[in-house]
Amino acid sequence: MGLFSFIKEAGEKLLGVKKAQAQAPVAVDAQAARQADLEAAKGIVDYINKMGLQVSNLSVVVDTAQGTVKVSGEAADQETREKVVLCCGNTQGIEKVDDLMTVKQAAPEAQWHTVVKGDTLWAIAEKCYGKGKGKEYNRIFEANRPMLTHPDKIYPGQTLRIPPLG
Repeated sequence: MGLFSFIKEAGEKLLGVKKAQAQAPVAVDAQAARQADLEAAKGIVDYINKMGLQVSNLSVVVDTAQGTVKVSGEAADQETREKVVLCCGNTQGIEKVDDLMTVKQAAPEAQWHTVVKGDTLWAIAEKCYGKGKGKEYNRIFEANRPMLTHPDKIYPGQTLRIPPLG
């Protein structure tokens, strides 16, 4: 699917990211940086597993300094693939996800929508599917489960899958 952009400050707090403080730059020990990347990758893999998303030969490589994730493996279907990308990208501190995954069963790709202040799933459905299609909000909710637990619990900066109508 390629390279996806996310909002670095939004998302699940899996990486232990702290607010930047105004201070002099500190030299980072290369070994400590590698350890932080490994711990971040483990946190994302744990989150993917917690969401029940199955990917054969799953590999997650994180570069915390760059805010990037490379994810590879084989998903059973396009929906699982896209949800894994969302798990990686909707993580605080991550702004780019390089999706190198493959799928066993190809299907049309979903659209993506980044939530802004004031958005509701109804309004997003109207925007993405057309006027009078707000009732399709539940399709968007279901397409983002289990990451979403309630239709009213979305937040600015979060990226959502918008599955095709059909």
